Amino acid sequence: MLRASLGLERAEFSIDAAFDAPTPGITALFGRSGAGKSTLMHMLAGLVRPARGAITLDGEALFDSARGIDQRPEDRRLACVFQDLRLFPHLDVRANLQYGLRRARGVTTSIAFDRIIGLLELQPFLHRRCWQLSGGERQRVALGRALLAQPRLLLLDEPLSAIDAPRRAEVLPYLERLRDEFALPMILITHQFEDVVRLATHVVLVDRGRVLAQGELPALSLGVELRGLLGADASGAVIEGRVESVDTASGLARVAVGSGHLLVPGDALRAGNTLRVQLLARDLILATQAPQALSVRNQLQGVITALAADPPRNMLVHVDAGGVQLLARITEVAARELHLEPGKAVWVLVKSVSLRGHAF
Repeated sequence: MLRASLGLERAEFSIDAAFDAPTPGITALFGRSGAGKSTLMHMLAGLVRPARGAITLDGEALFDSARGIDQRPEDRRLACVFQDLRLFPHLDVRANLQYGLRRARGVTTSIAFDRIIGLLELQPFLHRRCWQLSGGERQRVALGRALLAQPRLLLLDEPLSAIDAPRRAEVLPYLERLRDEFALPMILITHQFEDVVRLATHVVLVDRGRVLAQGELPALSLGVELRGLLGADASGAVIEGRVESVDTASGLARVAVGSGHLLVPGDALRAGNTLRVQLLARDLILATQAPQALSVRNQLQGVITALAADPPRNMLVHVDAGGVQLLARITEVAARELHLEPGKAVWVLVKSVSLRGHAF
């Protein structure tokens, strides 16, 4: 477990933030640009000294202002991957990776050189200079170099912000592999919610140097704090289910969710996968009678648990669908005409084409 309680004042901003990061897993520090996320990471790494507070990793104090503890960055054994990657342009890929191994001298090697090359598929590039690589390939080299330093914790500062959408799609599967195949804890700094949905096992919401909320993503996705950061169009419930089967002909996976099922596009999914899906509140349709003869294939039956005003003229309807919490945005007029209230049974409709699932 990483525990941090940090304070810092500067002319342009201040930080007063406390959060936990369960280990292993990926904890995402999520917030808008300028929220203080990178400064928090620099304090964890020992690159910026907090004015007050404490940092402990698995019970060991890395920093404690009250006790006068401030370990040097190299003694903390935390590896950083920065936005600009900071690879050595005069060295080839192999030499950049070997630099990570040199940083690990005196430390038991648990992450082998050959394993990293295989996991990140770097063999074709070992003799190239970094300037000869694409943005996604350079990102993989930076990840490999950081891992070969044998860190106790990997810090990723907006690792995908400097590359375009196709290169992001290229790198994300490698981050998933690192999450799933290593027991190495990671802190991911990001303002891209797609990265959070796809990668994070724990989420800390940061705004203006303060922690708004923290916890598991399905619970946070229903709260006002995350909706305030995302905006109305990108808000909705994040739910998890288990893949029961995959129809290769249609490319749809049947996913058990609560007391029902969803059909989710997913040619690469396998039966038994745990899947995380975001259902945007704007995409959900509510019915008070069992729907019939519709092209919409996904229908979840549930019970309304709460309604809340969503100005200027909408309502947010919370629905319990067999233990899975959903969130639908409808107009005030529709809520009145359907006589919606807590305890009322409803059917929730969502198109398969609006769903994106991520194996987890």
